[in-house]
Amino acid sequence: MSNRSVINTDRAPAAIGTYSQAIKAGATVYLSGQIPLDPATMQLVDGDMEAQIRQVFDNLTAVCEAAGGGLKDIVKLNIFLTDLNHFALVNEVMASYLQEPYPARAAIGVAALPKGAGVEMDGIMDIA
Repeated sequence: MSNRSVINTDRAPAAIGTYSQAIKAGATVYLSGQIPLDPATMQLVDGDMEAQIRQVFDNLTAVCEAAGGGLKDIVKLNIFLTDLNHFALVNEVMASYLQEPYPARAAIGVAALPKGAGVEMDGIMDIA
């Protein structure tokens, strides 16, 4: 018998492919990548890179809460940026959403992201 369940919320963008917003396996939740889509319109948010980063954190928050946790429960965060010059801005915005101890993290420069987004984040959450 599987101890896996699909996590889904309308407070985050609907999946735009063959994936789930998150999968809970025991006390571990695997968060799919979130880009800065407004969940109501499924369009990229208006504004600058800071607005995009904030929308991604808002989307991750919604999925974490739907899984029974919060951003504080993320133990590993992966950040994908089309321009690594925005790394300092990610740190600044991240500090407004998370408190120490911060999750383990990777920041990766990529050539492109879905829908022309400048940032995407995924992660692993422990809700034990």
